[in-house]
Amino acid sequence: MSRQRRFTGLLAAFGAFGALVILLFPLYAVIVASFENNSQLLGTHYNFLPPTPSFANYSVVISAQGGHIASTLIIGLGTAVLTLAIAVPAAHALARYRFRVTAYLVGGLLIAQILPSIVIANSLFLLYHKLHLLNTYPGLILADASYAIPFSILVLRAFMLGLPNDVLQAARVDGASEWKTFLRVVLPMSRSAVITVAVFAFLNGWGDFIFALTLLSGSTFEPLTLSIYSYIGQFSSNLGEAMALCVFGLLPAAMLLIAAQRYIAAGLTVGSVKG
Repeated sequence: MSRQRRFTGLLAAFGAFGALVILLFPLYAVIVASFENNSQLLGTHYNFLPPTPSFANYSVVISAQGGHIASTLIIGLGTAVLTLAIAVPAAHALARYRFRVTAYLVGGLLIAQILPSIVIANSLFLLYHKLHLLNTYPGLILADASYAIPFSILVLRAFMLGLPNDVLQAARVDGASEWKTFLRVVLPMSRSAVITVAVFAFLNGWGDFIFALTLLSGSTFEPLTLSIYSYIGQFSSNLGEAMALCVFGLLPAAMLLIAAQRYIAAGLTVGSVKG
């Protein structure tokens, strides 16, 4: 029995490793290509390692696209801050108070979550045109946050429903107001879930393409996703530079996920079990 169990464990480990290789190979291929020149990339043989590694592509990209990288960071951080400012109090209210319309509100959030982003983007374009929010940071951040907020509220509410009522009641007995209980008890206990939705919201703003393509037209700034799109379209022969720009878009997101994976796992699993 132990031998069979060991064999099953090894088989599962090899399967997981194979799946990991398949999932990460595109990222590896992009990184390798970013160190190659056009003649090497357009050759007949695929190079698993760059024959003559060069940072020339990165040098060109940093000088040409450095401002766009900063713009993407502003959009991602702004999306995360706005999402947390709205989603955390809303989730607390939906978790702690029983309104007659709570079920309808949760249902509305679920519906908003499944709406295609292109539908929302086209609707926002008409509204933004009248409000003069096209080609602005606030407009794009608001659009990205509007797509992240429903998911964030649902995740936070599921987590907060699992918080022990005894702790909250004890805080109220000690004389803490509702606002103080929220800040000093609910928020610290919900740290994993808050970090989870913050990472999700940041990545939503960092990797957004549909909203940026629809709401930014001739703007003085653009996120990396639009830069990659226009870069490949206008300079399709400079594949190495395009791949270097892709690395700048991929690595920060990957590093953030790796750094926050412990909190993300706790925020999702605990909320799903207790909620």
